[in-house]
Order: sequence, then structure tokens, then C-alpha cells
Amino acid sequence: MKIRDIRAFGLRGRTPEGGWSNELRPDDCVHTLIAVLTDEGAIGWGSVFTSDELVNASLSVLKPLCIGENAIEPQRVSEKLHQNTFWLGRGGSITHTISGIDIALWDLLGKATGQPVGRLLGGRYRERVRPYASLLMREPERMADELLPVKAQGFRAFKIGWGPFGRRDTQTDEAIVRAARAAIGPECQLMVDAGGSDAYWPQGYKWALRTAGMLCEYGVDWFEEALNPDALADFVALRRAAKVPITGGEVLTRRQAFQPWLEAGAFDIVQPDVTKCGGITEEAKIAQMAHDHGVRFIPHGWNTAVGLAADLQLASAFSDTNLVEYLTGSPFIDEITVAGWNLDADGMLAIPSTPGLGIDIRLDSLAEFSRADVSVLK
Repeated sequence: MKIRDIRAFGLRGRTPEGGWSNELRPDDCVHTLIAVLTDEGAIGWGSVFTSDELVNASLSVLKPLCIGENAIEPQRVSEKLHQNTFWLGRGGSITHTISGIDIALWDLLGKATGQPVGRLLGGRYRERVRPYASLLMREPERMADELLPVKAQGFRAFKIGWGPFGRRDTQTDEAIVRAARAAIGPECQLMVDAGGSDAYWPQGYKWALRTAGMLCEYGVDWFEEALNPDALADFVALRRAAKVPITGGEVLTRRQAFQPWLEAGAFDIVQPDVTKCGGITEEAKIAQMAHDHGVRFIPHGWNTAVGLAADLQLASAFSDTNLVEYLTGSPFIDEITVAGWNLDADGMLAIPSTPGLGIDIRLDSLAEFSRADVSVLK
């Protein structure tokens, strides 16, 4: 099975808020789906956390390296792409685009062998996993209105982040967390994401340490991106001193970038994003490296249904990965696959056991969100 073509489909029109200081608008494109087409007619799907303009520019470099390659050798083909792009923006849009191609090649390998990707990664430790609802922080008096409808959908774990947190005063920070805990009750998991990768993040180590102490009082399961993502030494100090687990890593790409953070002991939980870090190939290597350093692997997943499907397969393949991120209210997750996603009575999400990623894309939804001709996919 040979790679015949690669197409990009940018998603726009209903892009969710990001909580960023330079806020996203509905027509902004930050998620792009990748379709790898083969000479035998099979199609593999990937996802990239990058605009379609940048993905298409990256494909102008990457496609000549891919066309004619064996479509069911994701690790070798992805490494070929990494090796031939050292000088062209390693770690940026090209690496993000390689991530989408890699995910699509794993999807094709699964379809060719009749196996789910998780089994091809070495075996499935679980058949279902708990998704945590990922929501933006609001003013304290609005948090219940944000959380209660999502709890009514069956979610039992919640991550709140960005918004006013860390950007106003400590009283507001605590009031938001207090309101969130009161809304979901003591039986649900609660995580907090400060959003330290936002532009010009204003807080440093002392704020993060004080805030970690406050979060401990409300039974928060982890404190994510508490610091600027370049502040390695401060992350190490925070992880040693904080009373809650410290997490991060969503902006890092390739295993080589994660290695110094894991070796230094910067994280209790590492959160690579499969649509940025190099795809399933790289994320699996990062997850194994994390395990070897006594660090839990929980994927970052503020992306699409294809990214979620990849995260589910990865969660099945690692013994301590018992949570995946679910961006609530996004049509790019909820409306773009044929079967959709459904929680069971325990608030768990079944991990697809069908070949590849285990999802089928709704071409009518893809045409709506990408505003592109999808007839080549039929």
C-alpha cells in the first residue's frame, strides 16, 4: 500500500473559545485534519493543532518525501520526515504537520491489519477510560452554570482553565476554584489549568507555589501549566515543593525536547499533545520515557475527534493512563464522526476496538467545517 496523496482540511466556522489573551474567533482555524490517500483506496486520518495555511505550507515540503512511501510503516516514514527537515523549522508547524501524517499512517496500519492502534502499540490494558471535561474558567458566579450541564451529561472529571485565573488577584482565583468544587461536589475529580503558555503569562514561581497550596485545600488533582513553558528550573522547584501534582508539556515537540524535563523531575504528570509532538509514534516513546522516570502520562487533547481517537488508543496501550481530555462543546469533536461519542453510566468512554483509530469521518460535516471539496475522499 503506497501513499498517493495527502490532503489538508482546516476546520473553521465554529471554532471554540480558547481563553487566550488574543482570543480565537469562530472563523479562526487552529485545527486541521489530514487525509493520507493510498493507491489501494484506503484513507488514513490525522489531526494537526495548526492552521491550514501553515499545514499546507508544510505539506509543500513534506509531500515529496511521502509520495510513493509504504503507507503502513508509520515509524519509519515519520522518522524520514524528521530527519529531512532539521533545518526547516524543527518543532514548529512542520513537526506539527508530521504529527498529523503519523497519526494517519497508524490509522492505515490498523486498517490494513484489522487491529486497533492500541494493540499495535503493544496491547490494550483497558477497554474504556475516563474522559475529563475540559472547560474554560469564568467569573465565580458563572462557574456552576458552566459545569452543571456538563455534569448532567455524565462527566465525572473536570478540568477548568485559563480565563481570569492568575490574571487578576488571588481572591478571584480561589473564588473560582471554590465555586467549581461546590458545583461538581466532592465525588468528582477537579483539575486546574493556569494556562501559563498564554502570551505574556504574568505569574512566576512564588505565585504558583502559593496557588498550589490553595488548590490542595479544594482537593484538586493536578495543577497544569502553572508557569511559563520555558521555566524548567522553576517547574522542577515547584514540583518538589507543591502539595498537588504538577503537570505540563503540551507545547513541547518530539521526544528529545521532553527528555531534559523528565530527567530533571519537572513533572508529576506529562501531557504531550499527539497533534503537535510528532504523532502517535513520538507520543508512545514519550510515554515510555515518562514511565521509566516515574512520571504519569496523560495526553493533552484540546483538539478534534481524530485527536481524541488517537488519545484513546494511546490510553489503552499504557497501564497508568486512566484519563483523557475531552474538549466539551466543540463540534469538531462532537459532530464530525459517524458514530459520535457516548459516555456510559459510570462516566467512562469506550475505546474503539475496530481497526485503526476506530472512527469514520462524516464527510458532510467535514465539507461544512472545512469549506472544501471532499469528493476526492468518496
